[in-house]
Amino acid sequence: MSIKGMIKKNREVIYMLMSLLRFIPDRIYLKILYGIKVGKKLNLHNPQTFSEKIQWLKLYDRNPEYTILVDKYEVKKYVADKIGEKYIIPTLGVWNKFEDIDFDLLPDQFVLKCTHDSGGLVICKDKSKLDIKKIRKKMTRSLRNNYYYIFREWPYKNVKPKIIAEKYMAERGKIVPEDYKVYCMNGMPRYIVVFHNRFSKNGQLSETVYDTNWIPQNFSLNGHFSISNIVQPRPECLDELLNICTILCQGISQVRIDFYIIENNIFFGEITLYAASGLQKMIPADMDRIIGEMVQIPIKDSKKTLV
Repeated sequence: MSIKGMIKKNREVIYMLMSLLRFIPDRIYLKILYGIKVGKKLNLHNPQTFSEKIQWLKLYDRNPEYTILVDKYEVKKYVADKIGEKYIIPTLGVWNKFEDIDFDLLPDQFVLKCTHDSGGLVICKDKSKLDIKKIRKKMTRSLRNNYYYIFREWPYKNVKPKIIAEKYMAERGKIVPEDYKVYCMNGMPRYIVVFHNRFSKNGQLSETVYDTNWIPQNFSLNGHFSISNIVQPRPECLDELLNICTILCQGISQVRIDFYIIENNIFFGEITLYAASGLQKMIPADMDRIIGEMVQIPIKDSKKTLV
């Protein structure tokens, strides 16, 4: 078997090993990771593609405010101050450890998530059927993880791990409402991605990419998902969605902001500074360069570089 074949077959094992190599400087680590995932040499001197610019931003764009943006609890106040409390999903509780949760005080339906990673998520549709032992194991394991060391997304490094419970947001006719992921570049929304079958056990996860006029685009921003042929009606609140995205993305070279639209009401989901950690393969591949041209990276300030 070729080296490339071995890497592909054992990719997840390699990622776990790399997460343990926390003493490797970020710049070197990202070059290794990029080579494994993307299969190309990382150009940090003159980044051109979207994936290269994401790695550059991890290393050199060190706005301290970003730690708040990736904290799923602290970001709520930040967003509410910017666009209003009505867009925020109500928080039912926040705890430092799983044992502090009093499930008797939670409603029959709710969502649990960790504040500092992307894996600690539990959707409870019926509290009477909740497997407490199983979710304790999942949430406790997530609390021990420092997401920064896996992909070197530095804003996560100093997020205090907590568990939060949120109101379960349902939409008529759907078990879980679809989310709308708005990709913004240089202070402007550019694309809206809608995932389909995100939490379905049987359906294939796919995505439809729209431009800001709600015209479907025949490409994928993440090659892990197929390009869907589903075209949804233009949301009645699309202009409102784009307006609040414009407010939230100011001063950031690129960012993805996620929302739910439920009965024409917009609810903030989360802010993602490095979509897929900049390691996704787009379809077609040339979109990596095309999207990259939309992102203007700031002038490097070596005094703010923590590598």
